[in-house]
Amino acid sequence: MAELHFFTGTMDSGKSTLALQTNHNHAARGRVGQIFVTRDRAGKGLLSSRLGLTHEAREVDGDFAFWRHVVDLLTRGQRVDYLICDEAQFYTAAQIDDLAKIVDELQIDVFAFGILTDFRTQLFPGSARLVELADRMHTLQVEALCWCGKRATHNARTENGVMVTEGDVIVVGDVEGTDDPGQPKLPASEAETDVAYEVLCRQHHRRRLTAARAKAVSLAPEPLPFG
Repeated sequence: MAELHFFTGTMDSGKSTLALQTNHNHAARGRVGQIFVTRDRAGKGLLSSRLGLTHEAREVDGDFAFWRHVVDLLTRGQRVDYLICDEAQFYTAAQIDDLAKIVDELQIDVFAFGILTDFRTQLFPGSARLVELADRMHTLQVEALCWCGKRATHNARTENGVMVTEGDVIVVGDVEGTDDPGQPKLPASEAETDVAYEVLCRQHHRRRLTAARAKAVSLAPEPLPFG
């Protein structure tokens, strides 16, 4: 029986690498799949890993209909055994419903990969719907680490080096900053803001203590014993 799988973890936990590996494993067994992604760090229509691996993919926007797309492929005689869906946190709830329908009605496996919560520690709509509908939910075993060495559980956004907890939910950036020439260009309204992401443990996310701020504090001179 086909199943809807949801693989989740923080940024930098290897989700896209696993998506590419999953596609490779199934294709090596003669299965035919479709790969989908949205807002990948490498640009439109690409699924990329921080290890440097890439694969062409179908870009998903807010109006994309998975059910209609797959039915059209099958109607034209094309074989579809599975779907790889990366950055699934950005999908709409309706698109997740489409994926569940594809599993149930067409018996096609769906492997979705995404982050659970945004930089505000709130569930993404796509991830929330996947939690509600997935046959199997997998937490990635490759743990991203906070700067303190503890397991990272939260995604933090920094703007010009300062951690923020308010703003637009979707802003292009990466855990390695925005100076990478392979990164998508920011919209003009965001071009003057250096947006980056960092994974933190819950304690340091709550205290807004990023690696840069922790380093600055540790380098600060000791206070005088009077005054």
